[in-house]
Parts: sequence; C-alpha cells; structure tokens
Amino acid sequence: MIGRKQEIELLEQAYHSNRSEFIAIYGRRRVGKTFLVRQLFADKFAFTYSGMPNVSTKIQLHNFYRELLAQGCQAQSAPKNWTDAFFMLRELVASKPEGKKVIFLDELPWMDGRQSSFLPAFENFWNAWASARNDILLIICGSATSWIVKKILHNRGGLHNRLTNQICLQPFNLKECEDYAKEMDLPLDRQQVIEGYMVFGGIPFYWSLLVRNKSLTQNIDSLFFGRNAKLKDEFRELYRSLFAKPEVYVEIIRALGTKKVGMTRDEIISSAKLDSGGKLSGYLEDLENCGFIRRYQAIGSKTKNALYQLVDNFTLFYFRFMDGKNITDTNYWSKMQTAPAYHNWCGLAFERVCLLHSEQIKKALGINGVITNECSWRTAATDEHPGAQIDLLIDRSDKAINLCEIKYSDGPYTIDKKYMENLRNKAALFRQLTKTRKGIALTMITSFGLVRNSYSMNNIHSQVTADDLFVDA
Repeated sequence: MIGRKQEIELLEQAYHSNRSEFIAIYGRRRVGKTFLVRQLFADKFAFTYSGMPNVSTKIQLHNFYRELLAQGCQAQSAPKNWTDAFFMLRELVASKPEGKKVIFLDELPWMDGRQSSFLPAFENFWNAWASARNDILLIICGSATSWIVKKILHNRGGLHNRLTNQICLQPFNLKECEDYAKEMDLPLDRQQVIEGYMVFGGIPFYWSLLVRNKSLTQNIDSLFFGRNAKLKDEFRELYRSLFAKPEVYVEIIRALGTKKVGMTRDEIISSAKLDSGGKLSGYLEDLENCGFIRRYQAIGSKTKNALYQLVDNFTLFYFRFMDGKNITDTNYWSKMQTAPAYHNWCGLAFERVCLLHSEQIKKALGINGVITNECSWRTAATDEHPGAQIDLLIDRSDKAINLCEIKYSDGPYTIDKKYMENLRNKAALFRQLTKTRKGIALTMITSFGLVRNSYSMNNIHSQVTADDLFVDA
C-alpha cells in the first residue's frame, strides 16, 4: 500500500488494544477511505455494510438485513426499524469467535435518511452494547464529510466524546503519487507527475485510471474529453456526494476561483451573490474540512478579515477548461498545450501544488523546526502605491519572513533587471504596509532552479526546486 503509514499504525493499534474502539474515517470522494480499511482488515470483518445512496429507509433496512443474513445472522424476519437492525447486528457479532471483532459501516451518512431514527439507534448500539465490551472495533466511513463532522465529531447528544479516534484521510502528496505511478509502471518523469498533480490533485482513484500505453496528455484527453470519458461528470458527482445542497458550495468555489490569493467573507457574499452571510460560516467550514479551500490570516490583518483560498487542483482544472464549455474535440487537451490559457493555468496550478507542500518547502529551506505561519498577501492599488500580491509568505518565529515567488517553467528560470526591480518594490511595499520589523528573505520556488546571473546570485537568498517537493516532510 502506498503511503498511509500513520493511518495504518493507528488502525492496527486500535485492533490490538484491550478495549472496544470507535473510529471515524472521513474525507472527500475517491481519496481511498474504503480501500484503506478493506486492505487492512480484509479477512477480519465480523460485519461490513455500505450505505446505499438516495433510497428510502425501507430499502436501506432491507439491504442491511440481506447483508446480515449473508454474513451469518439467523434472524427469521426483517427489521422494522434501525433499533431492530442494530439488535440483530449485536446478535450476529456476539456469535463470532473470540478476538477483536471488526464492524465496518461504510458510507454511514447515506443510512441516515429523513425520519429514519438511524442516529439514536446507532448511538444506543455503541453506548449500550459495543462500548461495554472489550472486543469491538467499530469503523465508520463517509464521503459526506460535513455529515461526519456535524453528526459524529461535533455530536452534542449520545455520541458526544464517544469516538476513540478519528482519521481525516488526506490526498496523496507528490512523493506518494510518484511512488504510485512507479507501482503502476507509468512512464512519467517528475515534471509529468507535477502536471498530473495539477490536474488530478493527490486523489488515488484518478491516478489509478491512467494507462501506461498513453502519454499523460493522451490520458487526460481520454479521461475528460474522450468518448465515454470516465471523469467527464466527476465534478458534479464529487460535490453531490459531499453536500446535500451542492449548488451553493459550487457558487462559493466558483467565486474563489477568480482570485488566486483568496477572498474575504464579504467578497465571497458579493461575488457568489448569496442572499445573506448567516450560513456562510458553515459552508466555508464544510469546504475547508473537505480540503477544497484553506483559510489563512494575512500578515497585519484583523481576525475578521481572514482570507479563503481555493487550493483544490481538480476543481481549478474543471473551472478553467470544462465549466460551461461543450467540448466535442476528443484531442482538446493535446491541442491546448501551446495555448496561452494552458500556460496561464500551469502557473496558477503550480502555485497551488506548492501551497499544498509547504512542509516540504520548509524542509528544503532548513526551517522545518521553526514555528511558522504560511499565507499569501495582497494589496489593492491606490493613489499612493501600486497593487501587489505575494504567492507565499512564510512568517517565522525566528524573526524572519520568507517572501516566496513561485514560477513554473520548462527549464531554469531567468531573473532579469525588470523582474528584480519588481520583486524589490514588492518587498518594500510589503514592509511598508505591514510595518514588519522582521528580516525579509527573498525566496524563489521554481521547476528547475534559476539561471545563474548577477540578479539570482546576489539578490535571491534561497531557492527551492520541484525536486524538493518530492521529499517526505
């Protein structure tokens, strides 16, 4: 199995513990939650069930009952409600041989239908029976992250503080994607792995669809723009699987996609044309929990002016090249390779890749042991000064700030006089407006490093290359 070392260690400790354990695993669709559990406990399940989407409680209960029977339950009649269903589960599990009994309930949010009374019955199953034993490992999963967070993690009823552990399963990083590509025998160099990451993010399922007899460009054409393209409708399905009312979330994401350094709450309300900001905090929290956006505090700004930034590369790719477009050319991506829109997207997407690998960047800079805060920065143009924005700032507790410029290119990047003047002016404006007294270290993050000249050698304090992003942080 690629990666997941900490998650595997946590689950194995739970399996070998001398008490009953209750673990929630959540994360976005296709990130590998079910695969992780099934690979680890393939031959150890006492009972496993996956909730069915968009069905009535009656059908859900009937399917649950059929699984009970298939896995050894002796009940003679179907359950009338979830209380009956969980009592049958108790009887089945209790009949199993001695040892830790793994119960895996996948896609749990789909089981909680309207007026189903699922949650009280589930609470009773854990509180009144499973937790009183010492041989149960109850694992629940769900792609509907907002449901897991609100109904389980933040439960204020019978499940309050009942979880013994939780796993928010994250997408792969670049190193894990590279390892996965090697395992699949895909002929990809690191530049191609980065471009793949700029399209698919670190979602293992998307990477699993790549075939070795096609180039990366041909694979992208096939998966998004080809006949019967497997990922053509993935964006819609992704948000529908996560949120009961996905439309408002998509509008927020669409608004954030227009500003690369992020937006304030008021800017989101205005741009997304929301009726009010009353529910916005919940929407933003859900998107943040799913890993689509990040929230950060810009240096020198007040807490209420936090910025929200789109960091999901799959979503960014969709908005740039698919949203609202009726593309019929099955070789669309191949033909885009020389278009300005492609090169503009490369620059923006590479910035997102770097933001998602800030730990690797800090390790390359030798500051991974220093307390830091990472953010972007922007200021609008006024009569007194021009506007400016900084891709990445690493604000350090050792009284220094790395002002990072991120540049994507096909070879070593050249800093000329004009660019150097712009960089110096940007640093001076940042110091003036934030009134920081910390030392500012000009840092370049590039695909292949810098061309050696007087500007790069005498003015740039530190460099990070794409290869540095492929280390274990």
